Amino acid sequence: MERVAIIGASMTQFGQRDAWLRELLVEAGEAALADANVTGAALDHLYVSNMASGEFEGQTGVANALAHDLAATPAYTARVDQTSASGGAGVYAAWQSVASGVSDCTLLVGGEKMTHRSTAEATDVIASLTHPVEYKHGVTLPSFAGLTARHYLETYDAPRESLGKVAVKNHANGVDNPHAQFRKQVDLETVLESPIVADPLRLYDFCPITDGSAALVCCPVSVADEYVNEDEYVVISGIGGATDTHVVHERADLTTMGGVRDSAAIAYEMADVGPDDVDVAELHDMFTILEFLQSEDLGFFEKGAGWRAVEDGVTERDGDLPINTSGGLKSKGHPLGASGVAQVYEVVNQVRGTAGPRQVDADVGLACNVGGFGNCVTTTVVEGAQ
Repeated sequence: MERVAIIGASMTQFGQRDAWLRELLVEAGEAALADANVTGAALDHLYVSNMASGEFEGQTGVANALAHDLAATPAYTARVDQTSASGGAGVYAAWQSVASGVSDCTLLVGGEKMTHRSTAEATDVIASLTHPVEYKHGVTLPSFAGLTARHYLETYDAPRESLGKVAVKNHANGVDNPHAQFRKQVDLETVLESPIVADPLRLYDFCPITDGSAALVCCPVSVADEYVNEDEYVVISGIGGATDTHVVHERADLTTMGGVRDSAAIAYEMADVGPDDVDVAELHDMFTILEFLQSEDLGFFEKGAGWRAVEDGVTERDGDLPINTSGGLKSKGHPLGASGVAQVYEVVNQVRGTAGPRQVDADVGLACNVGGFGNCVTTTVVEGAQ
């Protein structure tokens, strides 16, 4: 099996964009190719991570269109849809195409165009990933988040303020991310007094609706230095994907995300690292409670202790384990198909030392992209080339 390098990475501005999906994909794709010093003609495979271009925009065939726009024909193309984990699934597909030896140069572009739809319309599209019986009864992901947050707070005697501190931390990190949708500080009082969405979660516990795109270029490590210098590429040392029950209430413990735990175990074993080796992590904080659940199921903290780590400053940018230095989905934004790719973009920059004012001391980075409420998960470990 080939070892896989990321030789190019890019991310567009996230937020409300006056551009359609196809334009966003081209913007990120061209930037990643330029970062890797390759052209579209060099690509063997081209993947597009996208959840709902047809539902949001009435646009299908986006991967084929992108191959045309990037002059990448006759590259093989495919669209990767794994709901809100489409980006992570795309990273897996791109890694697999190179690791298998089938492709010598692969481009992954993840993107979504969402803000032209109302909040109600966007929420309905996203809710379609739930089980049909749950969907019929009006269940949405925010409702799952509220129920789980209440259960977590009561089970582990966690203060409501600890969830608010996740939002405060991630907004503070987003201030230094030029691509983030929300580049503003918020204080704890603002978070705790914002409107209730799904008790006990309030408006500032949720990520926004977002347009945006991100991209990665992958090749075998054995030829990476033909494109870029050794300090300009990183290695996907471990990657794992897993699923959990589609019906959330069938899980033995609502506060345990089996897909996170299982995908991480695969990625750690492949990379020959453990949770204690990770220097920086990007977690899927679509809701603040998810940062607690993932940080525990990834093995960073004991079960029920994720909230204490936030209270103690462990996950701050200057803490022992910085989490969501990009601002996370909470501040950076969540264009569904792009989010998992943008998470890896952040850890790539942290590991290669190009994260600017967000930079932390990192040799090993981890990204965890979650679909639905843990229905499907991809965990990726990234390390420096040296």
